[in-house]
Amino acid sequence: MNEIDPSQLDGRLLQLLLAVLEEGSITKAAQRLGVTQSAVSHMLDKLRDLVGDPLFVKSGRGITATARAQALAVPARVLLEEMRRFLAGAALDPVNLKTTFTIAANDLQRDLLLPPLLLRLRHQAPGLVLRVLPSGVPTPELLRDGDCQLVLTPRPPDAGDIVQKRLFADRFRVFFDASYRAAPRDRQEYLDAEHVTVAYEARRPLEFDRWLSEAGIVRRFVAYVPGFAGIAPFLRGTPRLATVPSLLRADLLRGLGSCDVPVDCPPLPMYMVWHLRYRHDPLHGWVREELEAVARQVLMQAAALP
Repeated sequence: MNEIDPSQLDGRLLQLLLAVLEEGSITKAAQRLGVTQSAVSHMLDKLRDLVGDPLFVKSGRGITATARAQALAVPARVLLEEMRRFLAGAALDPVNLKTTFTIAANDLQRDLLLPPLLLRLRHQAPGLVLRVLPSGVPTPELLRDGDCQLVLTPRPPDAGDIVQKRLFADRFRVFFDASYRAAPRDRQEYLDAEHVTVAYEARRPLEFDRWLSEAGIVRRFVAYVPGFAGIAPFLRGTPRLATVPSLLRADLLRGLGSCDVPVDCPPLPMYMVWHLRYRHDPLHGWVREELEAVARQVLMQAAALP
């Protein structure tokens, strides 16, 4: 077996691999790269020789990526990003920065963390624009396609090219309309009540709801809403309860009564998650540091709430 010569590998071959893999077609990959089909075939033959694998094989009228091609996609994306960073240089000049930074978050993380984050970022980088996407239940693809730089989530996607760091840990708390009812006195009164909760996707409950269900603790849900912003209207003027993150007291559920959960429950960690290709990116590192500072400030303010 001939020894692989890494000097024969270049960015065009990496782009080719990703284009064919993502498009699932030689023709579409050629259109995407702006070259002829014969050029794609020639470069693909070269890449096959380098890695010692067919990479793509015929399947019906199309092609299917081999396991080796799928595995190479992750380091290919990382290497391409490292090449871009090499050409762009490592220095970060926030004052002259003109860019958009995209973060995916749910409504709790969005309203709690991102307005103060934008304030801090634009104080140093007035040309920076923050774009916010709904995170839902985040997948590795959300970060791999390059359209989103950072995700805030209690459930980081599990993938070898995804990096995570815990921002903080919250706890769950019971919310209710204090003008209509008192806090549940005990576990039984809590379980007897009608409950409202959040479900971002069908059959994908909050971590707390999933944990209680697995522990055999059954509650009576009367409403599922698609985000935390929908909780308060379903509680006001009713005896209903909602068990959600305590940090909602600072914003979306301000003015409602709250109390400790009368059953054992797990903590709620919150993570920031990003793709491996951003590990040495100075802009990305700066935003993460600022976000950590915002999280510390928010937790201090929340601790002062009654």
